[in-house]
Amino acid sequence: MIGFYDYTVLLTYLGFSSGILGIILANTGHILLSILCLMFSGLCDMFDGRVARTKKKRTQEEKHYGIQLDSLSDLVCFGVLPSVIGFNIGMTYPLWYLVLIFFPLSALIRLAYFNVLEIMRNSSTPVKEFIGLPTTSSALVFPFIYIFKKFLGKYFVLVYGLGLLLVGILMISKIKIKKPQNKTMILLILIGVIEIILIITVKKFL
Repeated sequence: MIGFYDYTVLLTYLGFSSGILGIILANTGHILLSILCLMFSGLCDMFDGRVARTKKKRTQEEKHYGIQLDSLSDLVCFGVLPSVIGFNIGMTYPLWYLVLIFFPLSALIRLAYFNVLEIMRNSSTPVKEFIGLPTTSSALVFPFIYIFKKFLGKYFVLVYGLGLLLVGILMISKIKIKKPQNKTMILLILIGVIEIILIITVKKFL
């Protein structure tokens, strides 16, 4: 079989599978579970690169494969899935279609641009900052919006749609964001855990 199947890519495969499951769940009306799949994909993406780098003797083919694989997975999990969720929560008016298309298109443009930079840069030079908002931010932004679903009521769809529009713009902007280090990653994980607790609590008691 073509491709690679060692431990360095397993987290990416798992995160991608979670993204596909999230799309299926959203299309069958299970929005909460779909949101949780989005967050799990984000968790996998946070560590897949670190896991891959633990293999000391990766070939150039393996490295380039990992870069392409990660971006293709991110496009589905953090570009397509949030738009599918948006459609299934009520973004069904024609004008919303533009936003639902714009968001994954922004993710596509950003990820393709990122891949070009990775190919062109000196691989021995560590990346210290991102250009544009990372697509993985979807794994925290949209669950955060979902927490306020009951409070927002009829405005929930509007806020979610504006969230897609804003995040999409930021993904293809030239803002520079410092690459998260260990302490920041721990903080992001804690934020994700808090979001899950709040989502479950709000759904249970309201």
